[in-house]
Amino acid sequence: MTRFRLAIALCFLLIPAARVSGQGSMPVTGLTSNPAYEKNCAKCHGKDARGRLMHGPSLASVKVASASDDDLGNIITNGKGHMPKYSGKLTSDEINALVHEIRDLPAK
Repeated sequence: MTRFRLAIALCFLLIPAARVSGQGSMPVTGLTSNPAYEKNCAKCHGKDARGRLMHGPSLASVKVASASDDDLGNIITNGKGHMPKYSGKLTSDEINALVHEIRDLPAK
C-alpha cells in the first residue's frame, strides 16, 4: 500500500513539472536547425522562428501560413519591406527548403 501511495504522489509531482517545462518552447524543426536559416534568418525572425520585437515577424503565423509557396519563395528571393533579398546569397534549393520548412511550422 505504501508503494502505491508513493507512486501516486510521484505522478502528481511529475505531471505539473512536465507541463511547466514544455510551456513556451517550440519543438526543434527542420527550419530552426537549417544552417541557411541560422545564418541568414534567425537574427531577425528569432532562433525559434517566432519573430523578434522590432525585427522580422513570426514565421509561425496565420499570415505566413496563408501565403502561397510562390509568394514565400518570392519574398525570400527578392525581399519585401525591410527584408533583404537573398537572390545570389542562397541557392534555389536552399530557398525551396526554407519555404517547405516554413510550411511545417505550426501557425499560431
